[in-house]
Amino acid sequence: MMYLFDLGGVGFLGPDEPRYASVSREMARSGDLLTPRLNGQPWFEKPPLLYWMTAAGRMLRLPDEWAARLPVALASVAFLVFFYFVVAGEFSRRTSMMATAILSTSAGWLAYSFVTLPDVLMSAALGAAMCIALFDTRRKQGYAAGALLGLSILAKAFVPLVLFAPMFLVARGKRLTMIAGCVVVAAPWYLLCTLRFGALFWREILWKQHFDRFFTSSLLHVQPLWYYLPILLAGLFPWTPLAGLLLRRKTYDDERVRFLVGWLIFALIFFSISKNKLPGYVLPLLPPLTIVLAFGLDKAGLAAKWWLVASVLMLVALPAIVAVLPDALLSGIRRASFVPAPALPFVLVAPVVWWLAWRDRIVLSILTAAMSVVFGLAYVKGKVFPILDQRVSVRGFWRANTAQAANACLENVRRDWEYGLNYYAGRPLPDCDAEQRPRITVQDGRLVLALPARESDTDGPARRP
Repeated sequence: MMYLFDLGGVGFLGPDEPRYASVSREMARSGDLLTPRLNGQPWFEKPPLLYWMTAAGRMLRLPDEWAARLPVALASVAFLVFFYFVVAGEFSRRTSMMATAILSTSAGWLAYSFVTLPDVLMSAALGAAMCIALFDTRRKQGYAAGALLGLSILAKAFVPLVLFAPMFLVARGKRLTMIAGCVVVAAPWYLLCTLRFGALFWREILWKQHFDRFFTSSLLHVQPLWYYLPILLAGLFPWTPLAGLLLRRKTYDDERVRFLVGWLIFALIFFSISKNKLPGYVLPLLPPLTIVLAFGLDKAGLAAKWWLVASVLMLVALPAIVAVLPDALLSGIRRASFVPAPALPFVLVAPVVWWLAWRDRIVLSILTAAMSVVFGLAYVKGKVFPILDQRVSVRGFWRANTAQAANACLENVRRDWEYGLNYYAGRPLPDCDAEQRPRITVQDGRLVLALPARESDTDGPARRP
């Protein structure tokens, strides 16, 4: 339920959510499931899997945010169920319970399971394909692994092929079936787009979105080489202290764990040498990493109680995170001011977690810690969503000014707000010129609606509520 709770509690955030939702809406309206379009023009920044799923939500007449976010949340939940049973069959129910609890309540997986982005769809499909390739010895299951790999390619193009490549070293008997399954699922859309758009399609989806993104700084997401180390640790929150288990020798007692660690190093190096970096790129690393951490926690014996207590105590930072989050989303974490806030009583859960682990009830201990995260998530959503809806998303502004803003133009509006305004308006709003019409602009970092001079004498500007 925590993955479905309050999916419409805040309007679309950032530039990508409203943009992808707009593409999906156009796909649902036109009935053209082949060509993603933004403002009527073909738009091949991403393949169509997210658009298909969101378009289905719109066809079911779900509310805007629910139509866009529900498919991602359901895909995440389905993967977590699959992940539990596969890991339980390969390792143990104890390890599987711990790995699933860590993954399902980690900040990175939770956050990307909420928003309308293809990262979870790609990570879930790729993670499932890897699990089958690694842990299922039946040759026919190669078709399933390949089909899932094909879905990941339909979610985020060709990066999954690079990440999946090491699987061919250990899944020799399934190589041909994996290739066949992948081609059957992924190839038709790419082939049809090639027939319809030719070089234009490949220039955008392959050259610009892969080679330019990897080798050049043209997309303006350049970050230092070490960028993903703190991102990965932050994505594990509140389980970040468990990363210390990677320094323990016993964590590497199992050959399967050593392979997963090797894959993690390979994937981390691959993403790190790319010029352009975004936090969601390393989301595929979380499922294998949580298996390694769960195995290491199981090997820690009674010392596990200290690792779990340290993780629970991380939750006392939630009030400060709530206070910082709106500014971080608006201006970036480096420009957000840290605001000290009183700690929540999560510290009271720590002795319970410690006692259960000390009694060797490690699964019950980690489930207690995970339930603390669930309550923490409800706290965060309840506190921060109303603020985000008014300050970060444009939905609150649009609802308050719909009648006058419908015919407005845009003046010096930041890119993410522009995409959001275009989505809620149902069409691209024009840039302002000399014409007398309402203007949506920015004052003191907030959206305002400035009416033409003949009206503003009496009405004045309508500020973002």
